[in-house]
Amino acid sequence: MDPADSELACFEAGIKFGSLYHQFAGTPVAPRSIDSLERAIAESIENQPFCESVTVDIIEARVRDAIDHDEGYTELTGSLMEVAMTIDYEGVVVETEMAMEAGYPRMRVVSVGE
Repeated sequence: MDPADSELACFEAGIKFGSLYHQFAGTPVAPRSIDSLERAIAESIENQPFCESVTVDIIEARVRDAIDHDEGYTELTGSLMEVAMTIDYEGVVVETEMAMEAGYPRMRVVSVGE
């Protein structure tokens, strides 16, 4: 049996989250570089097929709290950001998000619709 378009749309969302997280985790981030890093991440992921939009919010207070040395930066992790994506695969629109849940950056499907 072939997968349904809704299943393929959710799969595409998973691919985008996997590349976003694993491409950018570990990137040095400081309060002064948050805006440019948010844009770079969003624009990078939006280049992928079926990706309609990406919103990345790196939480400045979390970044400041994570800096534990005199160099003024920390490494980007899922705990420092919130992400929302919209995927449109063959007219099936999947809304997704990544946010902290019980101490873990959970990536999830919010809705699937036509």
